[in-house]
Amino acid sequence: MAWRPEQGSMQELVGYLKDALSGHDQNAQRYATMMLGQAKSSPATANYLAYILSDGPIFQDLGLSPADNILVRSSAAINLKNTIRAHCKAFPQSNVIYIRSAVLSTLQDPVSQIRNFAGSVISEIVQKGGILAWPELLPELLALAGNDSSSVTNDAQEGAMSALAKICEDNKQSLEKDYHGQRPLTIILPKLLDITSSPSAKVRAFALASINAFLPQLSQAVGNSLDSILARLFHLADDPSDSVRRNVCRSFTQIVDVAPNKVRPHMGGLVDFFVLQQRNTDDPDLALEAAEFWLSVSENQHLCPSLAPFLGQIVPVLLESMVYDEEDILRLEGDADDADQEDRAEDLKPQFATSKTPRSITNGHAAGMNGDFVQSVSSSQPHNDDDLSEGEIEDGDDTAAANVEDRWNLRKCSAAALDVLASNFHGAVFAVTLPYLTENLRHRDWQNREAAVLAIGAVADGCMDAVTPHLSDLVPYLLSLLEDKEPVIRLITCWALGRYSSWASHLQDPSDKKHYFEPMMEGILNKMLDRNKRVQEAAASAFANLEEKATKCLEPYCGPIVRQFVECFAKYKDRNMFILYDCVQTLAEHVGPALKEQALIDTLMPAIIQRWSKVSDQSQEIFPLLECLSYVATALGSDFAPFAGPVFARCIRIIHQSLEQYVMSINNEAFDKPNKDFLVTSLDMLSAIIQALGSRQSGELVETSQPRFFDLLLFCMEDPSNHVRQSSYALLGDCAVNVFHQLHPFLPALIPVLIEQLDLDNMKGEDIDQGFSVMNNACWSCGEIAMRESSGMGPHVEHLYQRLLGIISNPEVPTSVNENAVIALGRLGVDCPEKLAPHLEEFAKPFLRIIGPVEYTDEKADALLGFNRIVERNPQSMENCLADYFKTSAAYARHSNSAFRSGILESFYRVSTDHTLMLSSRLNALTESCWLQKLDTKLRALLAAASDKRH
Repeated sequence: MAWRPEQGSMQELVGYLKDALSGHDQNAQRYATMMLGQAKSSPATANYLAYILSDGPIFQDLGLSPADNILVRSSAAINLKNTIRAHCKAFPQSNVIYIRSAVLSTLQDPVSQIRNFAGSVISEIVQKGGILAWPELLPELLALAGNDSSSVTNDAQEGAMSALAKICEDNKQSLEKDYHGQRPLTIILPKLLDITSSPSAKVRAFALASINAFLPQLSQAVGNSLDSILARLFHLADDPSDSVRRNVCRSFTQIVDVAPNKVRPHMGGLVDFFVLQQRNTDDPDLALEAAEFWLSVSENQHLCPSLAPFLGQIVPVLLESMVYDEEDILRLEGDADDADQEDRAEDLKPQFATSKTPRSITNGHAAGMNGDFVQSVSSSQPHNDDDLSEGEIEDGDDTAAANVEDRWNLRKCSAAALDVLASNFHGAVFAVTLPYLTENLRHRDWQNREAAVLAIGAVADGCMDAVTPHLSDLVPYLLSLLEDKEPVIRLITCWALGRYSSWASHLQDPSDKKHYFEPMMEGILNKMLDRNKRVQEAAASAFANLEEKATKCLEPYCGPIVRQFVECFAKYKDRNMFILYDCVQTLAEHVGPALKEQALIDTLMPAIIQRWSKVSDQSQEIFPLLECLSYVATALGSDFAPFAGPVFARCIRIIHQSLEQYVMSINNEAFDKPNKDFLVTSLDMLSAIIQALGSRQSGELVETSQPRFFDLLLFCMEDPSNHVRQSSYALLGDCAVNVFHQLHPFLPALIPVLIEQLDLDNMKGEDIDQGFSVMNNACWSCGEIAMRESSGMGPHVEHLYQRLLGIISNPEVPTSVNENAVIALGRLGVDCPEKLAPHLEEFAKPFLRIIGPVEYTDEKADALLGFNRIVERNPQSMENCLADYFKTSAAYARHSNSAFRSGILESFYRVSTDHTLMLSSRLNALTESCWLQKLDTKLRALLAAASDKRH
């Protein structure tokens, strides 16, 4: 007997579904959401939701208005999708069969919004159950979409093809997978190509979007069909539908990345096509897809040269597309002076901790870089109009997208493409751009002037040689634009000046610096206190860029810079405070000790500490604030001591609170998991303080910490987040270097955790790059501990050796991790050589191969000293790698200025004169080899003496 809903239960459920999407009564909405959440655990609920979505007869009898009908059915679809995602494995098979049937029938619904929701539910069923669990689905959808029976309605064709597009997007790997010698994609791809000939424009567009889902991977099935796909694309290039041509643009852009050789022979025709599409003012999304093609081709080193003959066509359309459209002009014109207005909550973007560079073998320090134009623009994700179905409600907050200026759009894409083209073709691009600049830089309409300034900035890096002769006139004019009445002109001018700050800061003539660099720096600094907040933000970003380019050239100007920063601290609202932190930390990074002047400390630090006192432990503003303070602490060194105590204690408190909150969230789902960036930024701040203050003062802070410092660090070293563990092992190494006396009692608990971290088997594939960064820091901290714990590492050497050997023997491990691993291994040999000597034959070759190219530092000296001590205890194991050994030692003698150089040479002498090693008949061959002729004089004498002794 077919399943039928109970009318009373359905009516109650319909009420909850309606209230859940209604914003009129928030209390009713919260209650409905709670009741729906409770109902999801019942398998029958999914049947009710599917019945409502399919507009079953009993649901129709409720007599809802057309608007309420769509609202409730949409709500049912959203809840059904979420229920399937969470509980589908618990559904009885009879329920699964009913849900499939009901949802499949909904693809024929006359309302496109409902059809799209049904497609989303079908895709979720496939994702959770797998392709093979519903084997008849794909053939049925293909038959409907292709109108195989010649009697399928247009609605059903569109609904089926829309569902197929979602399945292809959400299940790419499953469709490309081999099932008993057959891959679903090899069957559906030819059918999708046929469907691109459908009379329905929507069906054609969905079919092409489905094919596009597989192009980036270029699987075997796609590769075999690529010529057929290209033939269809050239045919569809003349399609009357903007939506179809939009997908054609996307297809070519993706093929550029995976098969550029297929595109190159057709470049002339493609240029004509894409120029025409980008000039389509009726469909900005189509124009954006066209602009993406130029960006993709110009970033492809194999294909980019083929654009050279067409720059005269491409560059002008990019320049045209950089002018604000009429809607934006109305929105931006006469932008208000809002510097005194408080920010709205939705104006504040979520903040994230900056990912730190892994600790290096040279000094263990990390360095950050501010992103420049191409990185910041091209890394933004283009808006994908196929991500959401029509009428589908996106989960999460969309306030960030509310600001048009934050969106990836045609204007930004065109500017990014111009930037990359300029970097590839240099003067040729500027030659095409110059007439546009001449015509528009002083245009009466501000939007044309603004676009011209944007173009000047976009070509800065690539066309600097061509632009330089014009800068003596251009820079003063740009400086005058800083006072333009339109905020958007002042904004873009700040950015453009920042792009030329490298040129200005490296002028050699003091007169030129006075005429160009100083006015540029002063102009941008002044605009940091503009009466418009967006201009303030642009100026602060431009000044951070100037700091990156000018570096130590700013040292003479630290006084006025710091005073302006302090003014900004006093006047900025919350949003712009984040970019101000970046300005301060970039200055600290590049001028460093120049900030240690007491007058500067007395000016800057009270402003930072005042803001510090206003920010709560739970505010995401703490992330950039702590990052800023960590750079300031590093710059000030021991002069940071008066501020270190409260900052150190607060970081300990934040770490403790975060760990407690995490434990509570594990034990009780009602508690939210804490943001891991609270841990990351606090751990990094503690590292900065410990490095800045030195052993005595840092040791006192560690000893008086409550809860105990190393107890918290141990928890962080075992945290599931790679980012937290990366910062934890960096802090562990810093503690070994600076507060080893306080660290020593905790080593029995910490070292086993360190050993476990070095196990490659624990690496997780989904975040393997970050995992290697953790391992990198763990290797580095291991070496630092080994140098101070000395022979006390003996009980741990065998376990550490096995882990480090696994790392240096694995070809998949990144070079930096290998280098840190051999440094750690060699440093273990300094005081525990007898423990490692039995293994020498096993690790000598990879050790010598990896350590050879490593920079000549004290850490490398430690490692070579330890290796030599190991060799002294088992010289016969070097039979097969004598040449590599002598070559490495000789190179060290030639290049190293290490304080340990003489000790290394002495240890090499002891090894080279060992009678067991010298029995090798290979020595004569070695002394005659060409590399020996280049040996350090002292080393050649040592080898000669060893040879004489042997004879």
